[in-house]
Amino acid sequence: MKKIRHMESLLGNVTIEADGDYITKIKVGEIKGDDIEPDCAILLQCAYELTEYFEGKRQYFTFKYKNIGTPFREKVWSQLEKIPYGETVTYKDIAKAVNNANAVRAVGGANHNNNLWIVVPCHRVIGSNGHLTGYGGGIWRKEWLLNHEKRFRGII
Repeated sequence: MKKIRHMESLLGNVTIEADGDYITKIKVGEIKGDDIEPDCAILLQCAYELTEYFEGKRQYFTFKYKNIGTPFREKVWSQLEKIPYGETVTYKDIAKAVNNANAVRAVGGANHNNNLWIVVPCHRVIGSNGHLTGYGGGIWRKEWLLNHEKRFRGII
């Protein structure tokens, strides 16, 4: 059964979903619906760790999560998890890392379908020209996340 908890963050309302054992979705934006079993242990742990992240006290997450998608998307998400806190790579870098240098747009599509906002850090992927491009939560959030991580990189 799906379990849901809502929390406030510096970037707006966050909705966290779990299947009981794993976090399955973290999204920012408008809250839709009520909390369902908000005191579920994995939801509490995720909310706590996200709060620490926003306070600049956490760079890595320890709760269990799963992001389910096509084999290509799962390869992309796996590469995103390797991007160090406070650093960026390009869509082209990720395409090359999944052995398909021409799949830049498909990498963008995988990022767009990433259900684990911040945890699978698609915000760390930028355009080849160094510009911030495409972000489901809004470019302003992407910019904020990158600046936040640069500010706390090396401190923790």
